[in-house]
Amino acid sequence: MTRPIVEVDLTPELTDPVLVVALEGWIDAGLGASTAMSTLLSATGAATVATFDGDRLLDHRARRPIMHLVNGLITGLTWPAIELQAGTDSAGNDLLLLVGAEPDVSWDLFTEAVVDLAHQFGCRMMVELGAYPAPVAHTRPTSLSVTTSSAELSDQLHGYVRGTLDVPAGIHAVLDVAANEAGIPSVGLWAQVPHYVSSMPYPAASVALLEGLGDVAQLEIDPGQLPSDAAATRLRLDELVAENTQHQTMVGQLEEMMDQGLGGPDDAPTIGFDRLPSGDELAEELQEFLRDRPDDG
Repeated sequence: MTRPIVEVDLTPELTDPVLVVALEGWIDAGLGASTAMSTLLSATGAATVATFDGDRLLDHRARRPIMHLVNGLITGLTWPAIELQAGTDSAGNDLLLLVGAEPDVSWDLFTEAVVDLAHQFGCRMMVELGAYPAPVAHTRPTSLSVTTSSAELSDQLHGYVRGTLDVPAGIHAVLDVAANEAGIPSVGLWAQVPHYVSSMPYPAASVALLEGLGDVAQLEIDPGQLPSDAAATRLRLDELVAENTQHQTMVGQLEEMMDQGLGGPDDAPTIGFDRLPSGDELAEELQEFLRDRPDDG
């Protein structure tokens, strides 16, 4: 007998929960989405309500379990997992959080199971979180792009960046299409991360995603330490850029592009990598800078 793709462990009484999705394995520049999800898990007191079958969804040669070794003794294994967790925001609103690894296979079965769970728990909305490298400057507020397969929902959202391009899709897009077709409004929020810091933690992206989530889903999320972390990162970047006139020129070019509208609300297209000043040198120096200089606090 074939095991079900998902096992429901708990069935809490939830009132119109919002399903938030941030699965590892797709684009997440600056760890924007994963850090935002970690904050959500902590701030909402989330507990697991359903567990997906990793053996049927994940390639363990691509996502190997972690072996815990102490003095040559294997003390345990931690397997990659996909879970649905339930929590409550600071205003008492219920949430469901889909966390873990993006499935490697059986996307159709996984998507069907997620939508079924959304119906079972009475979800009023689904929001997918992500982040991507963009031609933006760290000296400007982090903008959010919006994606949705619902024309009606798209017309209701204002103040978000809109792009026009063909790009390989992650499971987030598949879930979005299936949810909207099933009558569950679904939208994706994507933080734009300066390309020269996209491979390193960028807390400002996570702050922006949580603020966007609060806006589109009427939630109140405590960002915890993230705003302080974002401010500290800004100061360290400012210090590094100030030491090199070429870096100052690059950031100035990005500021000019943003001030002219590239990357601004409701612009399309918004990803102008053909005009993008190279940030490779700055990215390398930034990594060295952060390694050699500990946090002041």
